Amino acid sequence: MAGAAGPGTGPGAARGDGDDSLYPIAVLIDELRNEDVQLRLNSIKKLSTIALALGVERTRTELLPFLTDTIYDEDEVLLALAEQLGNFTGLVGGPDFAHCLLPPLESLATVEETVVRDKAVESLRQISQEHTPVALEAHFVPLVKRLASGDWFTSRTSACGLFSVCYPRASNAVKAEIRQHFRSLCSDDTPMVRRAAASKLGEFAKVLELDSVKSEIVPLFTNLASDEQDSVRLLAVEACVSIAQLLSQDDLEALVMPTLRQAAEDKSWRVRYMVADKFSELQKAVGPKITLNDLIPAFQNLLKDCEAEVRAAAAHKVKELCENLPTEGRETIIMNQILPFIKELVSDTNQHVKSALASVIMGLSTILGKENTIEHLLPLFLAQLKDECPEVRLNIISNLDCVNEVIGIRQLSQSLLPAIVELAEDAKWRVRLAIIEYMPLLAGQLGVEFFDEKLNSLCMAWLVDHVYAIREAATSNLMKLVQKFGTEWAQNTIVPKVLVMANDPNYLHRMTTLFCINALSEACGQEITTKQMLPIVLKMAGDQVANVRFNVAKSLQKIGPILDTDALQEEVKPVLQKLGQDEDMDVKYFAQEAISGTQRASGSGGFRGDSRGQPGSGVQTRPRDQHISCM
Repeated sequence: MAGAAGPGTGPGAARGDGDDSLYPIAVLIDELRNEDVQLRLNSIKKLSTIALALGVERTRTELLPFLTDTIYDEDEVLLALAEQLGNFTGLVGGPDFAHCLLPPLESLATVEETVVRDKAVESLRQISQEHTPVALEAHFVPLVKRLASGDWFTSRTSACGLFSVCYPRASNAVKAEIRQHFRSLCSDDTPMVRRAAASKLGEFAKVLELDSVKSEIVPLFTNLASDEQDSVRLLAVEACVSIAQLLSQDDLEALVMPTLRQAAEDKSWRVRYMVADKFSELQKAVGPKITLNDLIPAFQNLLKDCEAEVRAAAAHKVKELCENLPTEGRETIIMNQILPFIKELVSDTNQHVKSALASVIMGLSTILGKENTIEHLLPLFLAQLKDECPEVRLNIISNLDCVNEVIGIRQLSQSLLPAIVELAEDAKWRVRLAIIEYMPLLAGQLGVEFFDEKLNSLCMAWLVDHVYAIREAATSNLMKLVQKFGTEWAQNTIVPKVLVMANDPNYLHRMTTLFCINALSEACGQEITTKQMLPIVLKMAGDQVANVRFNVAKSLQKIGPILDTDALQEEVKPVLQKLGQDEDMDVKYFAQEAISGTQRASGSGGFRGDSRGQPGSGVQTRPRDQHISCM
């Protein structure tokens, strides 16, 4: 773009005319020609400002031709331009002048970079809705034809996304031309064009008349589903969903099902994968009769496919398939035709397949009922809870609520415990983090007695984990448990164990005590906070580690609103004043922040949060505090 001639406004021209109001706009336009990519990008993002300043006429006659002529640029700039132009109709004078935006977007729709073309097509689709039917045929349809017959495959791929938006409002003669162009693209010599056509086949079918769908779209679907390129065939499967929704059962059976059966057994695993991935949508589109006759046998084959990716995709769809079956006879179909294949997948050699199944299998319990769950599904759940793969065990545990609704969790509790313990102590910290997140759910389902006996010690152990993210999640977990089990449980079970950590030799663990107090104080209320937690916080004000001392100041400001006035004035304020004279600059800073919070309090004696800090902290984060958060 460097050196290109822009609209007749430049910095010199603006100043020479004495019109200072146009000077910033002239600078922006000059930046469109600047050699610095970032400056050009910034200017493109302010294009609407330039257009507003120039007015609708100059935008049409100067800015748009300038943009069209200088279309060659970095992909990032072109992408921003394509996006901006989609919202430009009002800036060129409204719908009557929307066609003025077509030339630059047409150029953008032919560039080599795919994301730029896609954004240009998206903007063109948006602008097409603003054309009147007359303007559409006069300006937009010729653009689509030019793109569809372009020499470069890039323009032809872009054209595929525009047929469906102009077809419904075109005249019959033009509709026939549009269908002819689309047919040509479906048999284009270039695979990328056929791929683009296949990806838009279903969308185009939805706007066509039913006779045209049968006579033209179905043959195109059949050809694309038999294409030599598997990347084209798999997109035809996606189109099948839309086409199937438009046809009657008899037409489906005669016109579509032979091709779909062929796709389910395609030599390419990628095509079979697409069938598995779209199975629920296909099932809804073809209806219950064809599902029972054709799709169930196809699904069985997908569940035992030789490729793990296909089996995993099918396993993910097990629950949806079962839910979408007709209520009458559903249980029999699942027990006889689906469950035997599921049992084999539980011991599959591939962990991704087992993990996919584990994420949905618990949902079958609500469909099959209590007796079938206990007799047939429970052994599978127990086997998965003992699986060597952490993701399998985790997926079972994360879906326990389904089983709890049907049979109660006690049936699983004995096998559940070893699996939870193993996950809680897994070498991968992300696995430990995931099980912490499910702990409140588990606690609610297992009950307070089982939790205290079996899981309480795990929750406390996480508080001293060597990974900060685990300690942080464990702190949040305690707060959720208190909300679930109540303050009396917290006072007797959790708070004493947390406060013991205040004497831990590791200063990071002592800080965790403060973080826990911050989290628990609100849930536990004034009495427990004042009587049990506050004395420990005040005692820690004399800690030898400065990081602990300034976190004491932060904690005192956090729990301040919960304390009564006497405790604040007699116990908290003297400690903060002492910390305010600390030799460490960070301790002094946070203490002074807390003291000033006290002084700002409106007669209540409480602390008021400071908007400069992090949510809930009431203080501004200092560099050292950020460092601690990463430890």
